[in-house]
Amino acid sequence: MCTHRSSCPAAGSPAERPASAHVVAARPEQGWSLLCDGTIVFDDTGELLPDGRVVAPCRAWAGTGAEAGYLAAA
Repeated sequence: MCTHRSSCPAAGSPAERPASAHVVAARPEQGWSLLCDGTIVFDDTGELLPDGRVVAPCRAWAGTGAEAGYLAAA
């Protein structure tokens, strides 16, 4: 699918994907973009790889401390 010079290696996890993968189709109103390596990248940072594997979104916690098990003493 990748047609630009120095084509991209096969799709993988975000850490493995080269920065040179180009957007070939974008649907910002739907929240996704198709990269030249066949990966669909979603606005929430999740991904769908060409082989059907799912990469979960990277979500930052609000930082309340509750998610780490720290609760304020009453």
